[in-house]
Amino acid sequence: MPTFRTLASSLLLVPLTLTCGALAQGAEPGAAFSAVKPGASLPDGWQNKPVVSGKKLTRYALVAEQGTTVLQADASGSASGLVHEGDVDLARTPVVSWRWKVAGPIPNADNSVGDREDAPARLVFFFDGASNKLSIGDRAEMLAASAAGDKLPYATLMYIWTNSAPVGTVIANPHTSRVQMIVVGGEAGKWQTVRRNVASDFQKVFKEAPGKLTAYGILTDTDNTGATARAWYGDIKFGAAK
Repeated sequence: MPTFRTLASSLLLVPLTLTCGALAQGAEPGAAFSAVKPGASLPDGWQNKPVVSGKKLTRYALVAEQGTTVLQADASGSASGLVHEGDVDLARTPVVSWRWKVAGPIPNADNSVGDREDAPARLVFFFDGASNKLSIGDRAEMLAASAAGDKLPYATLMYIWTNSAPVGTVIANPHTSRVQMIVVGGEAGKWQTVRRNVASDFQKVFKEAPGKLTAYGILTDTDNTGATARAWYGDIKFGAAK
């Protein structure tokens, strides 16, 4: 069984006790980067959190791209996610849509291999759930985290950009089945629009209905390969299924 630290380095441990508080009542979930000026501070509620304490932070900044403000992510041997507390009603708004663009693939990255598990662009969703459904090993990891003052999500669903596997491929994190990745892009140098039903995808990969969505975020990471990567993210929107 991988150690607690190994799991943390695989992004199972992104602190969910953020200081910003839960999504304000009446506020729309997602990210409206286009509504602010380039160079401005990040929107309220978003925090740059390392995947484990001590990791080098990926740099996230608002920049102009083709007349629109977008989020630019620059990683150099770093691994941190821009995270927002969730509390999104997936029964009402299960669909997430966004745009992103990747400058280029990460050499030698392979999300199925632990020491090469990097991606230039990811959207990440953290879920609560009934821990009694977990394996003994997974429950032990959660207990160890609680003893250390941390909280592990019950399950983590990621949408990733990679050119090492075809679009539509589902990849289990090499250290734990509680993190599942779906490949949704692999073409560099151009903007891609993605629309996914988070609730349906969770059901597909975890074989159960999703629990409460506790947080969501953006992740550009190169800590395992030590490479550099750049990606751009447009607005993130939640909506009803159609």
